[in-house]
Amino acid sequence: MSERNERSRAAETPSRDLLRRLTLAPGAPGAEDAVRSIVRDALGDVGTISYDRLGSILCEKKGSSPSPRVVLDAHLDEVAFLVQSISDEGKIGLVPLGGWWGHVLLAQRVDIIVEGGKTVPGVVGSKPPHFLKPEERLRVIEPEAMYVDIGASTRKEVEAVGVRVGDPMVPHAEFIELAAPDLLSSKAFDDRVGVGLLCEALLGLREVPHPNTVIGVGAVQEEIGCRGAETSSELSRPDVAIVLEGTPADDIPGTPDRQAILGKGPQIRWFDPTAVSNRRLVQWIQELAGRLGIPVQLAVRRTGGTDARSIHVHGKGVPTVVIGVPARYIHTHVSFIHWKDYAAARRLVIAALVELDAPTVDGFTRFDGR
Repeated sequence: MSERNERSRAAETPSRDLLRRLTLAPGAPGAEDAVRSIVRDALGDVGTISYDRLGSILCEKKGSSPSPRVVLDAHLDEVAFLVQSISDEGKIGLVPLGGWWGHVLLAQRVDIIVEGGKTVPGVVGSKPPHFLKPEERLRVIEPEAMYVDIGASTRKEVEAVGVRVGDPMVPHAEFIELAAPDLLSSKAFDDRVGVGLLCEALLGLREVPHPNTVIGVGAVQEEIGCRGAETSSELSRPDVAIVLEGTPADDIPGTPDRQAILGKGPQIRWFDPTAVSNRRLVQWIQELAGRLGIPVQLAVRRTGGTDARSIHVHGKGVPTVVIGVPARYIHTHVSFIHWKDYAAARRLVIAALVELDAPTVDGFTRFDGR
């Protein structure tokens, strides 16, 4: 193993407390303040902090060379809701932000974030099965047809606790260890595992030389169109990009050809409908993982998307790859991850940052046949 790889292995243990705080923080699209604050506190003495005009946070850490400019992207936001209406009976209508499936929502707890950051708890309302017709029990109710009950019986009571139309609303969750201590469950692992890795990687570089300039980007509004990744790219000006994600695990009954199994290592994504990863970059990451003895999983996805959608077409084009930590039950209150996958992804990302020099990055986009 090279001296640079040995240096990249320094301080390999990630912080479970940092991941817990990131995961439990509310971060609806357009209201990512609490998550952004944690990132700013974690990285304030690592590099130069700046922001785009949508609220994405950037941390630029200079290495031994101003180029290549290596972007690490992770999105701050989570699937969430906005208060859409308040009825005279005190029930709150909601509009989904991101991909929610009705089956996972009824009778779940939510937190409404009102002015000043105060949290108002509520429950997604549902009829008891005793009041449902047989055909209704088989129907998936769309989130737009649901409501939130905070225990109020009038509009005035709702407004008295500070709830207003437009307030963000996030799942209420715990951060827990399951029976197997390396399995964790909570909300928002999509994409707080990515945000955690972003912080961990930059913190891990504080005492490690790197032949480039690294820009960590906590992008906003990914769940509603990868918007922050587009605007932040104007500031980060990437030569190469690594998108850090909580990718949907497929290790569930009835799923053949599995490409995201908890405990089998980080996932490297070749393709989804929004982005084709740079082939040379994928192969380089795969070879690096092999040298480090890190197991990885390769994925070609028929659905889904990440911030790579916006980044890879920025400017003249950016070689981009997605490295993900598999997360089971994604876009719910109770997703699962494996801690060893998270730790392995951290090690792989830091090693990549230590080796991404100008000749290597130039090679990803050399198309003249030489």
